[in-house]
Amino acid sequence: MADSMITTVVFDLGGVLIDWDPRHLYRQLIADPADLEDFLGRICTPQWHAAHDLGVDTTQSCRELAGQHPEHADLIMAWADRGEEMIAGALDDTVAVLAELRAAGVRCLALSNMEPDTFVKRRRRFAFFELLDGWVISGQEGVAKPSREIFEILLARFGLDPAGTVFIDDNAANVAAAGKLGVIAITFTTAAQLRVQLGDLGLPVGPPADSADAVSADRHRS
Repeated sequence: MADSMITTVVFDLGGVLIDWDPRHLYRQLIADPADLEDFLGRICTPQWHAAHDLGVDTTQSCRELAGQHPEHADLIMAWADRGEEMIAGALDDTVAVLAELRAAGVRCLALSNMEPDTFVKRRRRFAFFELLDGWVISGQEGVAKPSREIFEILLARFGLDPAGTVFIDDNAANVAAAGKLGVIAITFTTAAQLRVQLGDLGLPVGPPADSADAVSADRHRS
């Protein structure tokens, strides 16, 4: 392992290791892009979905919302019935970073906002979970990012020193919350940029595309 004081890297799941987006499903069901965005912005909103990440039953939640919007009932129930179609697959370039870290002996964990039943499905679906040493999932804890409490659960459960822990998330609010606890927090954009940032921290990952030019370009953009 490289000469680094960092012992643990913590990955978000959706948006970092998994390509999750409700649009992957709803593009199949709503032809007009404007109508799709209206549906996700007015009916099945991020605020509504946030309750699922806290453990609220998704099917029951969809039934209640369908009762409020009967004209969209079939679309709303698709959220529960076809939820796995919201995933295009694993983000393989980031999974490769995870694999390199794990092979070098770095402890790797996950911290994710996710429904408890959905997590069970995705743990079975994606082989990369075998590379993780553990996880904290919001729906199992009843508290979600960016709450300080879920980060405190993570640190306490795995005995982590914040200064020796890197946290990677695509949500700026979650990154800011981790940073307030002294965790080294990285806003995820691309796997190539992540390689640059982890390498700068002394962690054992190769540069993007094994190219010095790529590294230089990514550093310039950052």
